[in-house]
Amino acid sequence: MKFRVERDVFAEAVAWTARSLPARPPVPVLAGILLETGDGRLSLSGFDYEVSARVEVESEIEEPGKVLVSGRLLADISRSLPNRPIEVSTEGPKVVVVCGSARFTLMTLPVEEYPSLPAMPTSSGTVTGETFASAVSQVAVAAGRDDTLPVLTGVRIEIDGDEVTLAATDRYRLAMRTLRWKPENAGTSAVALVPAKTLADTAKSLAGADHVSLALADGGAGEGLIGVEGAGRRTTTRLIDGDLPKFRSLFPEEFSGYATIETAPLVEAVKRVSLVAERNTPVRLSFTQGVVTLEAGSGEDAQASERLDADLQGEDITVAFNPQFLLDGLSAIDAPVAQLAMTTATRPAVLSGKPAVDAEADESYRYLMMPIRLSG
Repeated sequence: MKFRVERDVFAEAVAWTARSLPARPPVPVLAGILLETGDGRLSLSGFDYEVSARVEVESEIEEPGKVLVSGRLLADISRSLPNRPIEVSTEGPKVVVVCGSARFTLMTLPVEEYPSLPAMPTSSGTVTGETFASAVSQVAVAAGRDDTLPVLTGVRIEIDGDEVTLAATDRYRLAMRTLRWKPENAGTSAVALVPAKTLADTAKSLAGADHVSLALADGGAGEGLIGVEGAGRRTTTRLIDGDLPKFRSLFPEEFSGYATIETAPLVEAVKRVSLVAERNTPVRLSFTQGVVTLEAGSGEDAQASERLDADLQGEDITVAFNPQFLLDGLSAIDAPVAQLAMTTATRPAVLSGKPAVDAEADESYRYLMMPIRLSG
């Protein structure tokens, strides 16, 4: 095998493939990146039996072939090379990487022991990379991180015709985003629970793609997998067994009050006030007409308070939230104005974004938080 490729193109492709490699592979070959050449294209693949990654880039092929090398080492080398064309070739059981005056020799791994990548399921539809990346990041923030409760570490993807709904919850908060897309078939319907971290990493890497294809198997080849493809990159991952609880019923049907606050000043105020909040202690928000007062700390502990302008429709109310959960939600709404819809101090509150103070809230994204009950 022998090929030439631009340094930046190669380094980016290797880094993208290597990110999915296991830190402690169960067998040595799974630490490798498979390089294959043919038809003027170079493909790089990684697989750990859970997640597969494959990317294709243009290169100048002199001799076709395939070889398996250490992914982490290849990533470190390609990232450190000078900005010159790279030549990669095989010499017996070794791979030689030459770039300018730099030359590296790597031992190969047994390519015949490398497992075949899973087949890509048939495409279900497409959406722009920017929309997909934004939606996934908004929802994945609410996914759980406790591996003993695997169902809560996933993002639920629900496809219904030209509408896709993403949802995630860790029991203390719930994020839901609805978006439009282009289905392959008008009657497309599917549900999948996808590992949140894998989905978030994949979506972020495809943010610049003109369109991203989502592929969910409906029986047959590829069942139990989701495939995501765009900009010459393709990822598959195994789905999580099970499903989220009936999350839509958690959103209150009616609210007793709505508070509207500019997002940026609120974020900064929460950050400042929460400096004195001990671990697992809340930030209190007291809403009165025209003002919200943020407070943290109590008794003999350090205390902080700050006041901001806020528009309140409804009765005065005081609610308390985990400050990090509140900050996560304010970042996720991605809007200049935040609306907090409340019922009582102990019932779930729903955060959504607004383009302006006097505009309607954007209901395509909702972030539900359970308040922390205040003593006394």
